[in-house]
Amino acid sequence: MVKHNNGTDNVEKMKNNVQNTSENLEGAQDYLTEHADEISGQEISNIKNKNANRRQNIESTLSEINDEASDQK
Repeated sequence: MVKHNNGTDNVEKMKNNVQNTSENLEGAQDYLTEHADEISGQEISNIKNKNANRRQNIESTLSEINDEASDQK
């Protein structure tokens, strides 16, 4: 059965996504800090690229939250 999205919980879902992404970013950064001398340059580069993508995702999701909240007023 298909569930139709009425949009009432979009902001809450996006906030949860921001929180989860922030936690992943912080965890990856902690991993880099603790193990940078033990991992390859390629792995370091991959983690840094993922974190850059995470930051971008957080920024755009926060913008969407603001738009969504404005639409609900």
